[in-house]
Amino acid sequence: MLPIFSESELADIILKVEEGERLDFEAGVRLMTSNDILALGYMANIVRERKNGDKTYFIVNRHINHTNVCVNLCKFCAYGVKKEDPRAFTLSLQEVEEAAREVAGERISEIHIVGGLNSELPFEYYLEMLQRVKQILPEARIQAFTAVEIDYFTHTTGLTATEVLQELMRAGLDSLPGGGAEVFSSRVRAKICENKISGERWLEIHEAAHNLGMKTNGTILYAHIETPEERVDHLLRLRALQAKTGGFLAFVPFPFYPKNTKLEGSMGVESTTGFEDLRMLAVARILLDNFDHIKSFWMMLGPKLAQVSLAFGVDDLDGTVVEEKIIHAAGAETEQVMTKDALIKMIRKAGREPVERDTLYRVMQ
Repeated sequence: MLPIFSESELADIILKVEEGERLDFEAGVRLMTSNDILALGYMANIVRERKNGDKTYFIVNRHINHTNVCVNLCKFCAYGVKKEDPRAFTLSLQEVEEAAREVAGERISEIHIVGGLNSELPFEYYLEMLQRVKQILPEARIQAFTAVEIDYFTHTTGLTATEVLQELMRAGLDSLPGGGAEVFSSRVRAKICENKISGERWLEIHEAAHNLGMKTNGTILYAHIETPEERVDHLLRLRALQAKTGGFLAFVPFPFYPKNTKLEGSMGVESTTGFEDLRMLAVARILLDNFDHIKSFWMMLGPKLAQVSLAFGVDDLDGTVVEEKIIHAAGAETEQVMTKDALIKMIRKAGREPVERDTLYRVMQ
């Protein structure tokens, strides 16, 4: 232990992290409520470098949000609207195809597709969308449809989650993103997304995907009405499923943006501070000892704080993105695209080694 931390309130936990000991719920809550940000960063960096050294991953990707029409209309969401809303949109299959063609010459590694739960779109729409994108971009992996969307497809088709996933995989689906996890607490979900699937169902669907050999991501939406204890419980449930299946690629904490949501101005909900964001990332890196990667989504944190996060446990900055709509609907003011060269420069300026990857963290360059 460095002398500077010998008097820290977290000194006993630092020793456990240095020795590679797994932390329990109580220790997790102590971390999540600590203001000793330097001690948190020190521990998170130990785990980060133990797993990945100085390597910092990024991907050349594109987002396609195919519809904002949604039957759930969660209180924290500024993206979903009713079908009669003047802001409503749904891309035709031809428009999705055109979006894929626009990047056909750019060595795209991943297409990320998520949207609302649109009752007017048949399951065949999604199957054909995957087939068309895969035909245009055969080398790109398609990461698409949250567990919430997968569950919705089970209701519209009468199939089980496993059967839905098998149909989508045959059409070209490679991986599930982590959206829809929010916070697993039933108390929280009853207040902010009462129509959404339970945390248990989210875990069940990701387990089904893992059992089919599919890799997925884990996420959390934090800094709304959840408690530190509920955050830690969420992380430990993810850790438990990872121990069972080994199917998670990365964990991605999403800070809540209240602007234009039903939570804006209520319940004391405000945008996160940089301190809160770094603490969340660091604690996730420390507790999720069986996750190989912690991702800082530069589009949500902003490039400068994302760069700092590389010293707080983060080893992945996501990618070039292009045309993300969901986060920006809730007030994100960052750019919607970052060039590959800019990402590489940002990583190198932080003293880390940039590594271009694909969805499965295979090195591209």
